[in-house]
Parts: sequence; C-alpha cells; structure tokens
Amino acid sequence: MTVPLRADPKEVDVFLKKYPDIQFIDLLIADMNGVVRGKRIESASLKKVYEKGINLPASIFALDINGTTVESSGLGLDIGEADRICYPIAGTLSLEPWQKRPTAQLLMTMHETDGQPFFADPREILRQIVKKFDALGLTICAAFEVEFYLIDQENINGRPQPPRSPISGRRPQSTQVYLIDDLDEYIDCLQNILDGAKVQGIPADAIVKESAPAQFEVNLNHVCDALKACDYAILLKRLIKNIAYDHEMDSTFMAKPYPKQAGNGLHLHVSILDKEGTNIFTSANPDQHPILRNAVAGVLQTLPKSMAFLCPNVNSYRRFGAQFYVPNAPTWGLDNRTVAIRIPTDTPNGMRIEHRVAGADANPYLLMAALLIGIHHGLVNKLEPSMEAVAGNAYEQYEASLPNNLRDALRELDVCEIFPNYIDRKYIDVFVACKESELEEFELSISDLEYNWYLHTV
Repeated sequence: MTVPLRADPKEVDVFLKKYPDIQFIDLLIADMNGVVRGKRIESASLKKVYEKGINLPASIFALDINGTTVESSGLGLDIGEADRICYPIAGTLSLEPWQKRPTAQLLMTMHETDGQPFFADPREILRQIVKKFDALGLTICAAFEVEFYLIDQENINGRPQPPRSPISGRRPQSTQVYLIDDLDEYIDCLQNILDGAKVQGIPADAIVKESAPAQFEVNLNHVCDALKACDYAILLKRLIKNIAYDHEMDSTFMAKPYPKQAGNGLHLHVSILDKEGTNIFTSANPDQHPILRNAVAGVLQTLPKSMAFLCPNVNSYRRFGAQFYVPNAPTWGLDNRTVAIRIPTDTPNGMRIEHRVAGADANPYLLMAALLIGIHHGLVNKLEPSMEAVAGNAYEQYEASLPNNLRDALRELDVCEIFPNYIDRKYIDVFVACKESELEEFELSISDLEYNWYLHTV
C-alpha cells in the first residue's frame, strides 16, 4: 500500500491557536475545469480531516461546466458513483477574508483508497510530470499572470456590461491599457484583492489595467514549486470572485466575454534550476543557447496537441486574433509579444519561457502540465526548433495554424502520441469524453443570431 503525501496535523493546532474564532473550514478541490468544489466542515472536525481525509465521489473529476456528471467518462454510474479519499495539501490552510463569519479554507487532493494518486485529479497528473524533472535534478520555477474582467451584477439581455465606477458612477468604455486612473476608479476592490492575497499567502505583487473596459491583470511572483504556483492561481481566482462580490460587482475569467474587446489570458512563466540552483536557460545569446532551444522546440512541437488543455471551452477560441495579441501559430521569439512562446531577456538570470496561448478559463494544473511535457520532451530528445526566433510581427510572417475550435483541438489531443508518455491514457479519454459532451450540447442549442438570420429569411 502506497502511503500518500500527508499534511502535518500540527498545522491545525498552530492555525487554530492563531485564529481561535474560526467556525468553519471550506475543503476545496479543483475539478477538470478549474472550478473549486468540496465540503464545509466545523473547525472541531479539522484535525480528523488531516488524520483520515474526507470522501468525495470520483465523478467530481468528470463534471461538465454545469456541474453535471458526464456518464461517458466512466466515472459516474459505471463505478456506482463510488467515493475516493481526499487529503489536505500542506501549507494551504488559510483565512477567507471576505466571509462575515470566521471561515478558513484548505485545498485537497484525491487518492485511491490504497493511497495511490487518483489518475483523474489534474493536480496529481501534474505532480507525476514534475517527478520526471526531479529525476533529472531539475526544479521548476513558475508564475502566472491572470487576466479578468470586473462586470456588473446586472446583465443586459443575458450579456455582461462593465460595472459603474464607485468613484465617478460611469461605466468605462475605452481601452486605455496601463491607465493608472482606471485603477483608481476601482481602487477599493483592487486593493482588497491584494490585501486578501497577502492574508492567504498568495504571492500577488501587482495589478495592471489591461486593454479593455474594467479588465485587469494580477501578476503572481515566481515560486520554485510548479504545484504551488498552480495552487496560488486557483485560490487567486476564488479570491477575486468573492472580493468583487463584496463590492457589489461580479468578475469573470471567461476567455471572451465581449465580442469586440480583448479576451482574458493566462500567461505562464517557467524557468528551470539545476542542482546548484542555476537557471539552465541563462545565456548571453539566448536564441542560440542549446538547452533553451531544446526546450522551446519541445513546446512548439506539442503546442497543437495541447490546445484542448490551453483552450478547453467553445468560447476559448473566440479570443484569438492579432489585434488582441493572442498567438495563433507555433512561433517563438525574444522579447516579442506577437509569438506563442516569448523569451523575456530583461536579465540573464531571469531568462525564462513565457507561454502566451492559454485563456484564463484553462485549468492551471493542466496548462502547467502541457508546458512541462513540451519542455521535458524537448530536453530529453535534444530537439531543435523548426524555425529561428521570430523578429518583428509574427502574425504577418506565419499563417494561423493552431486548432481554432474545440472539436479540432480534442482530435489533436486524442491522437497525440507524446502525451500518453506523461499522462495516463485513461485521463485523456475522460477529458475528451467530458469536453465532447459539452460540445455536443452546445451544438444542439440554437443561438439568437440564427433566429435573426434565418427564421423569416430562408
């Protein structure tokens, strides 16, 4: 029997001694879509959770975006809606600063009853890939940039609209990227997000005004733990949603909420340290650095196959377009924001890979897994990029070639020969089954535009 990684129960004593008024703890686990689900318990039961775990159905990892079990995944009625056991993740017990009653939260991860990691838990999938880097004596350092919109709690005909400024009372309409005044318009909400991140130990260091009305980006600091970087991204999204609601606004990480505005991206920065703590990508001539070229080549080769993980929803593909700085071809370059894989070269020791394709609707664990698969594949096979680093506008030099819809992306993933070397084939089947089910339901719906175009015309 394999003993799972356990968080030390002493965490409970330390935490409750510091916060004796805590009444409830939310036990959280991120599903396939990165949606947080779980249970709420009273504080008196927390020690038992650390010692024995909690049961949740395996089907939690076969839910569609509406929270309905996709039976074709094989994780629902086929196994009798059976439970698996979930254990706390060390270091994730923290306050929920938006709650009116003293409440804490704790991230969980799922295991089989014999202690083996559960094959369909995206966090466990990532952990198995990280172990391949551990075997090479390499450590992943990573950070996310998370984009989101603040939106009004009241929609117009089911469509979102920007929230009124608490200061001016006006709804923003213009782009105004990096405009400090727009940060001031929503300063209380945005500052509470940063303050809440600090309370929860989430390393958020800056908020940037992005290129659409009431669109912002939170930058997370690098941490030398790929799993923890993803944990922070999951918890940050939950924090933003709840803080915005406290300020009588909503927030959205939908990839493309407005047809004529920029979408929400999820950029991922990764560097790799060797046993001595040296960044293996460091070079005075990065576009000719063999190790960096190997890693980039692997990422570019696997990029078309990983699109379903990077852009997992029908709406994800509406985000693409040169005018919105969303790369649609497997390209790379130095300090070039028109490519898919950007290599920032601000400092030699800070040399890293910036993955610029995924939307904010992606599951951070699966995005990280896809990027690390590409890097590892390139490193161990010493691959060379099929193109040199792009200088200038990549959109003008390379035609769009990445899958531009969910069905094609799922086909690419389903026939990929590289991913099953890193991810249990059973999970790929579960993922494809769940997303094909969503796609089928979407295609059976009839849009307002179809009625406008065809009802009285043809």
